[in-house]
Amino acid sequence: QVQLVESGGGSVQSGGSHQLSCAASGATYVSYCMAWFRQAPGKEREGVAYVSTSGNTRYADSVKGRFTISQDNARNTLYLQMNSLKPEDTAMYYCAARRCSWWARPDAVEYDYWGQGTQVTVSS
Repeated sequence: QVQLVESGGGSVQSGGSHQLSCAASGATYVSYCMAWFRQAPGKEREGVAYVSTSGNTRYADSVKGRFTISQDNARNTLYLQMNSLKPEDTAMYYCAARRCSWWARPDAVEYDYWGQGTQVTVSS
């Protein structure tokens, strides 16, 4: 059983930076695609950043160049570094995992393990 626990949410000024963490248990990054999703009030959940089992990353156009997904295999922790934050980045952020093959595109799989979410609020 895979368990994901996000942390690091909070309030930040527009233009600022923030980092989210996701502690994973029961999963090894070499076998799992990992991702960050977000959902703002009244909006659908959207994928923000993805990393494959081979370490390839993909990003939503809305965050490309500003957000970076990374992982620490020794600590089983996934990170999302967010720079140049905008008010429209305000959302609940979720960590997600899916067992997948090395050739799988991490933005094309259906994720089946989810964390409880952590809130990020960006004020103008």
